[in-house]
Amino acid sequence: MGNCCRSPAAVAREDVKSSFSGQDHGKRDSSVATAKKPPVTVLAGVPKENIEDKYLVDRELGRGEFGVTYLCIDRGSRELLACKSISKRKLRSAIDVEDVRREVAIMRHLPRSSSIVSLREACEDDNAVHLVMELCEGGELFDRIVARGHYTERAAAAVTRTIVEVVQLCHKHGVIHRDLKPENFLFANKKENSPLKAIDFGLSIFFKPGERFSEIVGSPYYMAPEVLKRNYGPEIDIWSAGVILYILLCGVPPFWAESEQGVAQAILRGLIDFKREPWPSISESAKSLVRQMLEPDPKLRLTAKQVLEHPWLQNAKKAPNVPLGDVVKSRLKQFSMMNRFKRKALRVIADFLSTEEVEDLKDMFKKMDSDNDGIVSIEELKAGFQNFGSQLADSEVQMLIEAVGNGKATLDYGEFIAVSLHLKRLANDEHLRKAFSYFDKDGDGYIEADELRNALMEDGADDCTDVANDIFQEVDTDKDGRISYDEFVAMMKTGTDWRKASRHYSRGRFNSLSLKLMKDGSVNLGT
Repeated sequence: MGNCCRSPAAVAREDVKSSFSGQDHGKRDSSVATAKKPPVTVLAGVPKENIEDKYLVDRELGRGEFGVTYLCIDRGSRELLACKSISKRKLRSAIDVEDVRREVAIMRHLPRSSSIVSLREACEDDNAVHLVMELCEGGELFDRIVARGHYTERAAAAVTRTIVEVVQLCHKHGVIHRDLKPENFLFANKKENSPLKAIDFGLSIFFKPGERFSEIVGSPYYMAPEVLKRNYGPEIDIWSAGVILYILLCGVPPFWAESEQGVAQAILRGLIDFKREPWPSISESAKSLVRQMLEPDPKLRLTAKQVLEHPWLQNAKKAPNVPLGDVVKSRLKQFSMMNRFKRKALRVIADFLSTEEVEDLKDMFKKMDSDNDGIVSIEELKAGFQNFGSQLADSEVQMLIEAVGNGKATLDYGEFIAVSLHLKRLANDEHLRKAFSYFDKDGDGYIEADELRNALMEDGADDCTDVANDIFQEVDTDKDGRISYDEFVAMMKTGTDWRKASRHYSRGRFNSLSLKLMKDGSVNLGT
C-alpha cells in the first residue's frame, strides 16, 4: 500500500480509485441531466466541514469497497487515528447512501467496548463522508496467527471468545452484524496480548425481536443457510462465527466448492468434515461447539450467551496447548495470501477502468432510455444490449436488474452504471490481460515464482516465500514452473473470489443464485 499523503478530499476530487473488491469509479448522475446536481447530504444534522481543519491526513492504510482508510493525526492532541473516507461519487444508489448512514448510526449506537473499534466522529464535505476512528496497527487476524511459531486450540479459543462477545454485544443492542469474517477483525497493536477488534459495520442492520430479513448480504464462505433461503434473523452471526472457528482450527473453510452454486449447496447440505487433519487430534469439546454453532436450524443453533457458556470457552485456559501443526498454519497462510493475490489483481483491474469507459456507458444508457425518463426498464435493457452486440444472456440482464433494483423492474442511471461496470469487467478480457501484465514484470508472457513473491511482498506481506510457492503450485496447473495467462484467468474466475465481496455484485449474484436454488429444490436440502 503506497505512502499516500494527499488528503481524502483531494483524492475524492480525483475520483478515488476503486477498491480491491471491484467497485469502480464513475460519475453519479441519476438524471443524466446536463444541470449539475448539488452533492447529496449523507449525514443529517452534521455541518459540512473540512476534515483537514482538525486532522493532519497522512498515508493510505487500506481500501474497502466504498472507502479509503488513511492514517490521520489529531492536530490538537497529536493522537494517531484512522480516517475512513467514503467518496460520494461511489454512492451511486439510494441503497449505498443508506448503507453509509446506517453504518454511522450503528457505530454511534453500540456502547464502547475493547472488542469494537471506536468511532471518534463522523463528518462530511461536498466530496466525501469521513469516519474518524481509533487506529488498529496490529494487523489482520489470520496474519497474526500464521506469524506465530506456536498455534494451539487455546489460542483459537481466545480469538473465538472475542468474536462471540462482539456478536453478543451487537445482539443485546439490537444489531445484526451480517458480515462476520476474519478480514473484519484487526489487532489494536503489535503486542502479544493486544485486544482484537471488530472494525467494519458496513452491512450491519438494526433489528427488533422476531424481525426477519430477506436481503442477501455477506461473504459466501461465511453465509448461513437461512440467508440463502431469504428468511433470517440474528442467528446468522453465530453461524458465521462458527465458520471462522472451523477455519481457525483446521485452516480451510467448512463449506467449499469450485463455484458459487457449489458453495451455496454445500452450505445447505451442512455436512461438516471432521476427518481431515488435524481434526482427529482436536478435542471433542471443540468439535461439539463447532457442530452447535453450525447447526442448520437457526432455532436450534446456540445463542451468543450459550456459546460463551460452552465448556470449551469456559475452560479456554485449559484447552489443549499442543500445536495444531504446520499443516493448519500453512493452510491459513495460503488462504490469506491467495485472497491477497486476487485482491491485488482486482485492484490493478480497477485502476485501469477509464473515464472513457464510464462515458461509453453513459452514452449507452441514453440510447437505451428510449422514452428519456431517466430510467431503463428490463425491456429497454434487453433491447439495448442486443443493439450494442452484447453477449449478456437474458438471465444476466435479469441479474443486473436484481442487483440494485431492490424489487423494482427498472434501473436509474446510477444503478445502471454501478452494475454495468461489474458485468463489463467480468466479461472483459482486456482488463484481466492488463492485470496479468502487472505481475509479469519482465513481459515474457508468464508470471514466474519470483514475480509473484515480489508482488505479494509489495502488499506488506513479509516472509511469504513458502506461501507464494504454494499458491504458485496451485495456480500453475500444467506444472511447467510458470503461470500462463490462461492459468491466471482460471484462478481469477474460480471459486468465490473477491469480486463477490462487492455489495452490488453479491446482492445481485446471490439473489439470482438463491432463486435458482429455490426453483431446482436445492434450498430444501438440510431442512
